Amino acid sequence: MSQAALRIALLSYRGNPRSGGQGIYIRLLSRALVDLGHAVDVYSGPPYPELLEGTRLVEVPSLDLWADPSGRRAKPGLAALQSAADWAEWASGITGGFAEPITFCQRVARQLKPNGAAVPYDIVHDNGSLGPGLLKLKPHVPVVATIHHPITRDRRIAYGSTRHPVALYGYWRFYSAFLPSQIRVSRQLDHVLTVSEASRTDLVSEYGVAAERMRVVGNGINIDVFQPIAGVERVHDRMVATLSADAPLKGFRYLIEALAKVREQRPAAHLVVVGSPGAQADTLDRIQALGLGQAIRFTGKVEDHEIAQLYAEASVAVVPSIYEGFGFPAGEAMASEVPLVSTTGGALPEVVGRDGRCGLLVEPGSGPALAKALLDILGRSDEARREMGRAGRQRVLENFTWRRAAERTVEVYREAIGRRAAAC
Repeated sequence: MSQAALRIALLSYRGNPRSGGQGIYIRLLSRALVDLGHAVDVYSGPPYPELLEGTRLVEVPSLDLWADPSGRRAKPGLAALQSAADWAEWASGITGGFAEPITFCQRVARQLKPNGAAVPYDIVHDNGSLGPGLLKLKPHVPVVATIHHPITRDRRIAYGSTRHPVALYGYWRFYSAFLPSQIRVSRQLDHVLTVSEASRTDLVSEYGVAAERMRVVGNGINIDVFQPIAGVERVHDRMVATLSADAPLKGFRYLIEALAKVREQRPAAHLVVVGSPGAQADTLDRIQALGLGQAIRFTGKVEDHEIAQLYAEASVAVVPSIYEGFGFPAGEAMASEVPLVSTTGGALPEVVGRDGRCGLLVEPGSGPALAKALLDILGRSDEARREMGRAGRQRVLENFTWRRAAERTVEVYREAIGRRAAAC
C-alpha cells in the first residue's frame, strides 16, 4: 500500500543556480521529490534558484547586502528597512557581519505561520540556514535541516590563511554573525541530514549534534547534463577545475603551484577554471608571480551544459579542496567520464573512492602532491584515461543519483513525522 504524498516546505537562504552547491541542491532535490509524487514549495532568498517544472518558488526578499562578488556590501537607505529582520541584517552587514541566514529564517517563520495560522505543510526542510526562526515553527510542524559540512572548518582554515590583524578581524566578524546561532539551532531540530560520513562525524564533534539525530543522505549528480559527449575531442594536456568560491577552503592556491611544477615537464599543460578569481583574494597576483598568465583561463559564470562541454574537452579534472562536505565538482567530473585528481579532504574519498579506479587522491594543502598525481594521469595512455573515466561514471550511477537522494530524504521526513505523532 503506497504512502500518502507529503506537503514539503524546502528552505534555502540563497539559491544561486550558478555559484556553489546551494542552488544545485535545491533545484535538483526539489525536482526529484516532485517526481516521487510529493508537493514541494521552495522558499528562497535572493539570488533565487531556477527551479524545474512542478516546483513552486516562494520568494523571500532580503536586503541582499552580500550580492557583489567582490565582497563590497550594498548600502540601502534607511527607508528600505521595513522590518526587524531588515534592521538586524543592515546593522550586521555594515560592520562586516553576515546575518543573512538568520534573518532569512525570521522572515520565513512569519510567512509560514502568519498571525497564529496553522503551518500548511507536513514537514519543513531547511537547507543550511539554521536561524532561530526555525524553532518558532518546530512546535507546530517537524523541522529537519541539511548541513552540508561544519562551517567551523571554513572558519578555521580562513583564520590559518592569514596573519594580518585586519583580515583576521574581518573573518571573525563575518562568522560570528551567524555561526554560534546556527550551532545552537542545529542541536534542537528533529533531525539533521548531512551528505557524507565525514560531515556526520565532524558535525557530532564540532556542533555537538546528537549522533542519534543525524542521518546521512548523499547528494545526487545531474547525470543527464554531466555525461560523456559524443564527438568531442579531448585537448592534449588540458586540466579543468571549478572555483565556486575563491576561499582558502577550496585550495586553489595549491593548484596554481602544481600547474607551475607540471609545466616544467609538460610545457603545453594548461588549466581552464570554471568561475572567476575573487576580487579580494590574491589569486591573480600568485598567477602572475609564477608566470602562468597565459596558462590559465577563467570562464566566469557559465551554464551547466557549458561546464559539461569543458569536462568533455579536458584530459583531467582537479579538485584541490582542503575540505569538502561532499564535492559536487568531483561527482560531476566523474559523471562526465573525466579522470580525476582530488584530495583526501573531508568527504572527497567517499565520492571518488580510495582504490584509484576513478581518480587519484593526495593529501590536501600540497602543490607538489597535486603535481605528481597530475603528471601521473597526463602521462598515461588515452585508453587508460578513458578506462578511469568510465569507472568514474559507473560509480556515480551506482551511488549518487538524485532519485536515490530524494528517496532517502523522504525516509527521514517520515521518520520525523512518525516520531512527532508518537509523542503526541
